Amino acid sequence: MRSHGAVKIATKAEEHQRFIFKVTHLMGVLGFGTFCYLLGARPQDVPYVYCLFYVIFVPLRWIYYRYKKWHYYLLDFCYYANTFLLVMILFYPKDEKLFMVCFSFAEGPLAWALIVWRCSLVFSSFDKLVSVLIHLLPAAYTLWQLMYFLIVNVLRRQRLLRDPEVMTSYRELSKKAQKANNIWWRLSGLLGDKNRPLMYILLQAVFTVATLAFTVPIFLSYRLHGIFQVLKVCAATWNGGSFILEVMPRQVVQKEKKRLEMKPIEQANLKEHMDDRSGNHQHTSEEQSQ
Repeated sequence: MRSHGAVKIATKAEEHQRFIFKVTHLMGVLGFGTFCYLLGARPQDVPYVYCLFYVIFVPLRWIYYRYKKWHYYLLDFCYYANTFLLVMILFYPKDEKLFMVCFSFAEGPLAWALIVWRCSLVFSSFDKLVSVLIHLLPAAYTLWQLMYFLIVNVLRRQRLLRDPEVMTSYRELSKKAQKANNIWWRLSGLLGDKNRPLMYILLQAVFTVATLAFTVPIFLSYRLHGIFQVLKVCAATWNGGSFILEVMPRQVVQKEKKRLEMKPIEQANLKEHMDDRSGNHQHTSEEQSQ
């Protein structure tokens, strides 16, 4: 009986998940279309739309990531850069030097992280949609890297060692690199396995310097800047298509496989339930005849 109830709960949960999937896809398409309209019709309002996006979705993401044990992702540079931009918009909107810093962040590390991290523009996935916007919208590195290292590798080191399910950027990247045995995994191991976190920091610093250098010609050329924006959106959309066509079908197959595995259990429970009812009915009939 318990297994039968578990199957019913799983079926209801799957139906609810499909409904949420469709609603999220609808809201994502409408929201993205509205934002594109604002870019052309009322560009002066875009900073305020960004601020609204930040104060609503970043706290929601923290709640969701806390539940999933992914909350250390919120210490990544992209959130630091987004907070930096929010402060500039609200308190120093006319500061040219601060604008140059935010521009370098947006068109440097964040823009290329969108491509390197393979952020996917999937309208039906709230998590992936927010990830893309966090890297697209913003469009003190040393200070951030120092704070990140102190929190993750010093202050919360024992907590992370106790629970391997708690995810950080380093854990995810190293896991993927090790599985693929690619150049990043080999480079991070140049100083030995114990020093992989240090190599991760060094490689990230090189990546940041290289991408920041590329922001200079982008800033000086309107045409190059426009081409780069198209490249970023195309990369995110391409990754979104890959996710829909390659990852989601595998997820559907796995769910269907689990459902088929649970079907015999459901049938056995149903048969047991019917046998119990039949036995109880026969027992009642015998008592009445007596």
